[in-house]
Amino acid sequence: MRKIILLAIIIGFISYNSKNGLAQEKIADNPELIEIFKSDQSDRTNQIDWNIVQKNDSLREARVYKLLDLNKVITSADYSNAAIVFQHGGDSIAYGMAVKLMKKSIELDSTRSKWLLAAAIDRDLLSRNKPQIYGTQYWKKKDQPFELREIDTTKITDAERIEYGVETLAQQREKVKRLNRKKLSELLNEGKSVDDIIQFVKHEDIKKSQYDLSEDWITRFGYQLMFQGEKEEALKIFKLNTELYPTGFNTFDSYGECLLDLGYKEKAIVAYKKSLELNPENKNAEKVLSEMK
Repeated sequence: MRKIILLAIIIGFISYNSKNGLAQEKIADNPELIEIFKSDQSDRTNQIDWNIVQKNDSLREARVYKLLDLNKVITSADYSNAAIVFQHGGDSIAYGMAVKLMKKSIELDSTRSKWLLAAAIDRDLLSRNKPQIYGTQYWKKKDQPFELREIDTTKITDAERIEYGVETLAQQREKVKRLNRKKLSELLNEGKSVDDIIQFVKHEDIKKSQYDLSEDWITRFGYQLMFQGEKEEALKIFKLNTELYPTGFNTFDSYGECLLDLGYKEKAIVAYKKSLELNPENKNAEKVLSEMK
């Protein structure tokens, strides 16, 4: 009898843990949602035809609703990938869904970046004619320069912004200046090769250049190349970023991601270890290194 009772307790414990997300890591991320995410990002690189993008966004949104109805959105990554789709919706209903989905994603994995949640909250507020509170939303009116959209600076602190991966108010003002500089992708569109661009950057004064040579935007350029399938070229850009910003933990994290994607496992381990050394709180690097053991 004692064995039967003990077995029942164990079964109950396993069932309880599964329901509360402790078995989450054993469930594979939905591959269709991964492809939907990649498609969403691919539509937003290089020459963008917004008529096509908006049509594809509607199709992606409808499909994600269907996957939610079919209970095919399960893992933290699934919810995050689904949230991206609604983040790019065009109304408060879509943005509200993005907020809901990202909250669930973070609930399932507390190490996941909270930036997307902050952005979804800001978009939701702006769509309801209220000022944003984090400061993630910028816009550009026709030939006018970029500017930060209306923001209520009294609702949250800079400490809370940092917790959510958002720039401080002072950094946001500097970001506006950077946004109004040219982007390296423009050189690519002009026919310059990645090698040409790298040589150009190495001879530029980062602070005085007419191009945005910040760590963040070089990282974005690298990911743009990755999403276009130019992974070896992206690797060169990520490597350049580690050279320009050797104390930036995120430069090594992105470099490691690209190395791993290309199959250079040992080099990826070195990059992730360097990222973790620069920032012991980098949960992503910690997680990836743990999974590679």
